Amino acid sequence: MNSIENQRFDAERALYGSHDLTVRDCAFDGPADGESAFKECSDVTAERCFFNLRYPFWHDHGLTIRDGEMTELCRAALWYSDHVTIEDTRLHGIKALRECADVTMRGCDIRSPEFGWSVRGIRMEDCTAESEYFMMRSTGLRFSHVSMKGKYSFQYIEDAVFENCTFDTKDAFWHARNVTVKNSVVKGEYLAWYCENVTFDHCRIIGTQPLCYCKGLKLIDCEMVDTDLAFERSQVEATVTTPVLSIKNPLSGHITVPAVGEVIRDIDGADAAVIIAAPHTKGCA
Repeated sequence: MNSIENQRFDAERALYGSHDLTVRDCAFDGPADGESAFKECSDVTAERCFFNLRYPFWHDHGLTIRDGEMTELCRAALWYSDHVTIEDTRLHGIKALRECADVTMRGCDIRSPEFGWSVRGIRMEDCTAESEYFMMRSTGLRFSHVSMKGKYSFQYIEDAVFENCTFDTKDAFWHARNVTVKNSVVKGEYLAWYCENVTFDHCRIIGTQPLCYCKGLKLIDCEMVDTDLAFERSQVEATVTTPVLSIKNPLSGHITVPAVGEVIRDIDGADAAVIIAAPHTKGCA
């Protein structure tokens, strides 16, 4: 394993094609403004490095980034790479992760619009994120203790599990398939429209017009706060532990709630049962 320490690089493709390399306390910045520093590399570790130039990690295989900083100028930082671990790193450039596979992220701070598109297999733990169109069209997501803020998140995702997360987001989980959200808070308007086989298990759901046009939707002992016009044209099995403002035209299944302000049925075929019953559990805190 070769190593480089305490150097500055600003040339185009400065370390192109490197293998079995550890880079420590280095800066990728300077007047030459070169891009693609680590393109086509394998088995590379970057520790305590500063990235202020574009496209540093493209087409890399076997990559570890620790205690790093990627600035707003470090755009499109990781594309087309696999077997990636990122720990305790700030990713603040647009489109920071795309078309990658087998990614693990821990303790990271993400401020990156259009982050995580078309990723195949990502595990994220103890991270914060601020983004728009976060994780769009990605598959195989496993998130734990992730806090995310931004619009249009998790659209078109498949095969995902989220546990103990907090999402402050609008138009989230649209067209999502085969997703489970557990012990989490999801706040925002128009949650999970057009989704299929999505389960919310002991979650708190906040905001207007959630869960419409869904197939195979399931809620297990969830709280619903400030939710009106819920479940429109959805196929749903739900147990809700708090009163709901209004339910509109649920197509099929059963919705059990302790109270509902209004049940609107103004189309043919909106036949889901709405059952008023005291909750057996308190839901999530």
